[in-house]
Amino acid sequence: MLPQEIVRLKRDKIELPPALITEFVSGITDGSVSDAQISALAMAIYFNGMSRNETIALTMAMRDSGDRLSWDELDKPVADKHSTGGVGDNVSLMLAPLVAACGVAVPMISGRGLGHTGGTLDKMDSIPGYTTQPDNQLFRQVTRDVGCAIIGQTSDLAPADQRFYGVRDVTATVENISLITASILSKKLAAGLGWLVLDVKCGKGAFMGNVDRARELARSLVDVANGAGTKTTALLTDMNEPLASAVGNAVEVQNAVDFLTGAKRDPRLETIVLALAAEMINATGQAEDLSTAHQYAQNALADGEAAAVFGKMVAALGGPVDFVEKAENYLPKAPIIAPVVAPRDCYVAKVNARALGVTVVELGGGRRLREDKVDHRVGLVDFAAVGTILKAGDPLCFVHANTETQIQQASESVLEAVELSEEKPTTSDVLIERIA
Repeated sequence: MLPQEIVRLKRDKIELPPALITEFVSGITDGSVSDAQISALAMAIYFNGMSRNETIALTMAMRDSGDRLSWDELDKPVADKHSTGGVGDNVSLMLAPLVAACGVAVPMISGRGLGHTGGTLDKMDSIPGYTTQPDNQLFRQVTRDVGCAIIGQTSDLAPADQRFYGVRDVTATVENISLITASILSKKLAAGLGWLVLDVKCGKGAFMGNVDRARELARSLVDVANGAGTKTTALLTDMNEPLASAVGNAVEVQNAVDFLTGAKRDPRLETIVLALAAEMINATGQAEDLSTAHQYAQNALADGEAAAVFGKMVAALGGPVDFVEKAENYLPKAPIIAPVVAPRDCYVAKVNARALGVTVVELGGGRRLREDKVDHRVGLVDFAAVGTILKAGDPLCFVHANTETQIQQASESVLEAVELSEEKPTTSDVLIERIA
């Protein structure tokens, strides 16, 4: 059937049979379907939704659009984690080496920035020499020898999703549960995982703004993944403020190195990293229960093993061999750094995390168009968490930018994104719910 006829059916709220979904996905892969037609179908799905059967068919078709990996040669369980996207969310950078240090192989296939959220690959591209797009042979070798590898989709792994993902990013069709489910799981299922843990975020900085929608997405992901044979659980987590105190690319990598070495650990970030690590370690049978798994993860941080694994991974994928020890010397730096100061004595009462993500995109740290290049140097650093007491003139955060004009614009955006109060605010738990 012509691609436009498939679009028409979905536009008219007619359920697409699996054969037509597979046909359209094949056209995405071989180029016979245009970006305009992909965009049109995505918009039709955005407004009209997909049934569970359609979502499964789309997931499987994109999974099968390229190679499917197998890890039979490994003598350890294979697991991964995926986040639905947040602001200041650099969890993957710490989680993969931490879980690997506890005896689980983590072949982590990650994405680039999507909308206002940062992308793990854009962060890793900040590291000189690091190969985010290795061939499958190197990917397998590093996973086997080091225990983890954080990479992007190769051209042979779920290629239909790779193209669909890029079109969605620039056509305002991101926030759809079926499309998110299929995009996440197609590449995760193609990676040959035995276990998967999901970090489904909700709040102003997430694609799912409220907990009910986030719960719906988590249930969709868990149902489809388990139905496909990958044991999956999900955590609902709060994204009403940045998770890390840094938002950007190179600045989040530095934050991750500081976390792994113990130089600095943002409390909310630490809670999420350890909770997800415990889920992965426990699910794969490396611990007798979640409490014991949590302790194993804490030990791997405390004794430096997680930091050592991260350093080995960076070196094995082409980065500096002493990156963990000298990250500040290697990461690119913005030419201008300036504080955004509190206008009066106050508490940080609320933070619009989405607005901060948009601010970083406007600085050049994200993409307006799919082909845009990312400036890894820019971002926001040392952002004050909700509940922080500030005196007039104290820094709310520091802007890393290229021009004084950018500094001024970003400073105004930050102040608009933050609610200050004379009264101490209530803070919310970062962990909301577990779905299994």
